[in-house]
Amino acid sequence: MLWNRWNRYQQYLGRWPLVVLGLALFGDLALAQPVTPAQHGNNTPPAKAAVCAACHGPDGNSINPIWPNLAGQHAKYLQQQLQDYKTGQRANPIMAGNVAPLTPEDMIQIANYFAGLPAKSALANPAQVDQGRSLYRAGKTQTGTPACAGCHGPDGSGNAPAAFPRLAGQNTPYIALQLRAYRDGSRSGTAQAKIMAGVAKALTDQDIEAVSSYVQGLQALRPADLQ
Repeated sequence: MLWNRWNRYQQYLGRWPLVVLGLALFGDLALAQPVTPAQHGNNTPPAKAAVCAACHGPDGNSINPIWPNLAGQHAKYLQQQLQDYKTGQRANPIMAGNVAPLTPEDMIQIANYFAGLPAKSALANPAQVDQGRSLYRAGKTQTGTPACAGCHGPDGSGNAPAAFPRLAGQNTPYIALQLRAYRDGSRSGTAQAKIMAGVAKALTDQDIEAVSSYVQGLQALRPADLQ
């Protein structure tokens, strides 16, 4: 049974020629409160999500590619990021102001809402697919850089229980910006950021652009395809 599912999984991935990689932002493994992702089609936006929609879009897809798409992202990861902005562990003056009035319950509701929205799909730059695929699947052996797929999955769907974020379909400029921030130390303060700093330190600008493009083109596997 498991072997059959794995074969179907590989066949599914083969239908997407522009699969993309993901080196992304790790979320903390422990949360103050549990979260349960909202179900598509039955997802009423909480009042305090309006300020999020101004930049990240009412459908959770950002109006500016340097800002992340939130639609379909794991609720546990989203909640953790809101907490980190509020405590200052993740530094961003704009986000710090936005989260200041949020209660823990507000964060849960907002995270569930955006997690329950359908994520968009996008394409990678064909000229960067080979390099991006290699980095994502195999890492960079000459520098000891691990494969992104190890934590974010071969299809970029992430790991919800571990709060490792979904990367599939995420904006290329946003992913590149975060990888550079990990590399230069401007994104730090959490244990997961330290891990990502170790991953990003040996990446060249060309590596970052290629893998970021590859991530944007990744198509996350639907749960039904593994059944």
